[in-house]
Amino acid sequence: MQTMATMLLSLVVIAGGFSMYSGCGSKKGKGPLMESNAPSKVYVEPGKFDEFYSFVSGGFSGQMAVYGLPSGRLLKVIPVFSQNPENGYGYSEETKPMLNTSHGFIPWDDSHHSELSMKDGVPDGRWVFINGNNTPRVARIDLKSFRTVEIIEIPNSAGNHSSPFTTPNSEYVVAGTRFSIPVDNKDVPISTYKENFKGALSFIRVDQNSGEMSIAFQLITPPFDYDLSHSGKGPSDGWFFFSCYNSEQAHSLLEVNASQKDKDFILAVNWKKIEELIKQGKGTDKAVNYAHNKWNESTHSAESEIIKTVKTLTPADVSGTMFYIPCPKSPHGADVDPSGEYIVGGGKLATVIPVFSFSKMIKAIESKQFDGEIESIPVLKYESVLSGEVQNPGLGPLHTEFDDKGFAYTSMFVSSEIIKWKLDTKEVVDRMPAFYSVGHIMIPGGDSKKPWGKYLLIMNKITKDRFLPTGPELNQSAQLIDISGDKMKLLLDFPTVGEPHYAQALPGDMISKNQVRIFKIEDNKHPYALKSEKDARVERKGNEVHVYLSAIRSHLTPDNIEGIKVNDVVYFHVTNLEQDWDIPHGFAIKGNDNSELLVMPGETCTIKWTPKEAGIYPYYCTDFCSALHQEMQGYLRVSPKDSNVPLTFNSNK
Repeated sequence: MQTMATMLLSLVVIAGGFSMYSGCGSKKGKGPLMESNAPSKVYVEPGKFDEFYSFVSGGFSGQMAVYGLPSGRLLKVIPVFSQNPENGYGYSEETKPMLNTSHGFIPWDDSHHSELSMKDGVPDGRWVFINGNNTPRVARIDLKSFRTVEIIEIPNSAGNHSSPFTTPNSEYVVAGTRFSIPVDNKDVPISTYKENFKGALSFIRVDQNSGEMSIAFQLITPPFDYDLSHSGKGPSDGWFFFSCYNSEQAHSLLEVNASQKDKDFILAVNWKKIEELIKQGKGTDKAVNYAHNKWNESTHSAESEIIKTVKTLTPADVSGTMFYIPCPKSPHGADVDPSGEYIVGGGKLATVIPVFSFSKMIKAIESKQFDGEIESIPVLKYESVLSGEVQNPGLGPLHTEFDDKGFAYTSMFVSSEIIKWKLDTKEVVDRMPAFYSVGHIMIPGGDSKKPWGKYLLIMNKITKDRFLPTGPELNQSAQLIDISGDKMKLLLDFPTVGEPHYAQALPGDMISKNQVRIFKIEDNKHPYALKSEKDARVERKGNEVHVYLSAIRSHLTPDNIEGIKVNDVVYFHVTNLEQDWDIPHGFAIKGNDNSELLVMPGETCTIKWTPKEAGIYPYYCTDFCSALHQEMQGYLRVSPKDSNVPLTFNSNK
């Protein structure tokens, strides 16, 4: 039997010699099968719309990118966990609370996985969720406005990678911890990992009308590293399946020490039964601190609340609801097919793809076909749950998605390819090079009960030689594959924002028909809103100055302000009085040390500015809005701190 060191060395050697699979770029070897009329299949002519919206995680940018498919055109970057100077997100006074955490204001995160809300196991186009991996958070984006409207922090967790995956009716969004830590995060020696560290799996309840999130309960589990997960559906509805690795419970040099065993696990959780046990009084309310940030559409402002408790349950509290399924080495994915019968594991260091049967799992539980237990969680026998194995799939299986014709598609990271295999026979029927290291893959609806099995999007980690070079860092990228026929065919390469991880997609008309186009002036409940430019004014309150400023094509009111003093704290409350779709106005002033504003029709936004020196400071609209956009400007005079210049303004009356 190969030693671990020999196996790892073999994988490294293979990883360095991709030419047999990928052609090492376009110069050598055979590339993927190209669709003969690929240009016509991805070209969306001017004035026409893409078939699908695709929501792609922004990785280390902390944002979410929206692409049209099949064109690959970038439609929008949605600010989520990171400040965005383009529109003032995280800089404006209204949006700063969205980035509050128990650690204070955190203006960045690492976003990995997007997940659409669902109804009866099918994406419904209401919301899309995304995780913050670094400072554990889950965000909800309203797809009527394409805005981040809620962010909830996850306590007792670190490395929120196994997140956010929804149940079939989005009753819950679920988040597992990548790094097990002491649940009280107390000061203990790292060497006491096995004794003091635990993994927390958080079930976040989603209100079906408002979408508002709240942490319903956390399961405190053995200290493994929990990875990607998916909910059951159909017959397996009520269950959740988490992949997990480091069953060795190592805490150092994990690339070796967490790869000793032939098998790690997929954790199956019966969350519906746990709900019943909680109603019977099971669980403990634990003291914590975590932030819950919500956007108010009426006031156009966010509020942040620190929550102090969370309900936790141990495996002993919920006996009979959690079971470990052995899974070949270091699983990275746990994917459930559209029928809900099959659970596919993706062992990064495995040579097969295991396919588990939900119905066999239930029989194994009923007949107690166990192979011991780990901290009160029974371990099921591998053979008793296994439906079959996909043999010789390639090297480094990661993630599996499903089409609507009974086929599964798995990314192979090390051998850099996509394989297509038949769910019932486990037979590989097609394979296609992916040009270097492919990670996540996505079929629109491919993790739901209703895949739209036309396209496969693959998101690559390393893509040398595929684009014009841009210095030492090359573009992250995605490739669009046609899966409508028997053979996979490459249609398009396109660069992406940040490092794309997971993506979700659904037909365009499911979202576009519900778009918010304006914010009605009469519904604007912002405390500093203007309903008319005649109400524009400037008011002093001690060393604070509040500028109530209106914007409409093509002037700002007021456009001359005097009597501001050095070190005054000036708040510009800008109301866009337009009531016409797609007429935002911007606002910026010379020397501002944070950001501009981008104010939507009918909206009010606030930027804070503190002048440090006397002088004249121009301000202007930053977003082109009309033929006289350049004339949409003003002047602000700043006088010395001890001056007696009266506060005056020109209201254009």
